[in-house]
Amino acid sequence: MLEQLIDLDNRIFLMLNGSDSVYWDALMWIISDKLTWVPMLLVLLYVLAKNCEGWGEWLLMVLALVLVVVVADRVSSGLIKPMVARWRPTHAAEFVHSIDTVYGYRGGRYGFVSSHAANTFAVAVFLWLLLRSKMVGLSLLVWAMLSSYSRVYLGVHYPGDIFCGALLGVISGALVYAGFSYAERHLYGVKGRYGSAYTRGGFLTEDMNLLLFALMGTYCCAMVGGLVLASQT
Repeated sequence: MLEQLIDLDNRIFLMLNGSDSVYWDALMWIISDKLTWVPMLLVLLYVLAKNCEGWGEWLLMVLALVLVVVVADRVSSGLIKPMVARWRPTHAAEFVHSIDTVYGYRGGRYGFVSSHAANTFAVAVFLWLLLRSKMVGLSLLVWAMLSSYSRVYLGVHYPGDIFCGALLGVISGALVYAGFSYAERHLYGVKGRYGSAYTRGGFLTEDMNLLLFALMGTYCCAMVGGLVLASQT
């Protein structure tokens, strides 16, 4: 059974890995880069600060956001990867002549589970539960899926690495949010913000639009950056 799953994972990987497009190589490279999403993070921190009762509550949110990444990353990279020790496609002998890589990037030795998928899905789930905005939540899940897919495109992860990493991220995000929610209620009480001007999480809907605008703007910048990077290769 395990061998059949691995064989299926390999075949799906070969279907999704790489392309003959220099532009898509550049775009997936940019989307996979964590620095691409720094402006989005800064907007998020601003929105959280704007909707908090004080700096103490904002700091609690930021610490929870950091914790969700630390948990997902440490469990994936520090525990599961060395324990399972599954070679990345870029280091697997059977894919030496069939894999598509981008700019010579090969990643570390082990790839199961994907830390990229674990981290992005953990953040997406945590923020969805925190903000309680359907549009922002769905957009963040699309972001997590696209970012995770870029890792298969670049040849450094199998689809199985991504799926299991995403599952780890969902669990991590939900658990950290549960702990954060408990601490927030006991320290700051329940937010008394209701009506169409607010999400169910007590955040201004206009600020959710700002987050969506920042996310779409990042995608647009990534597409333009892909054109520039492709023209230089």
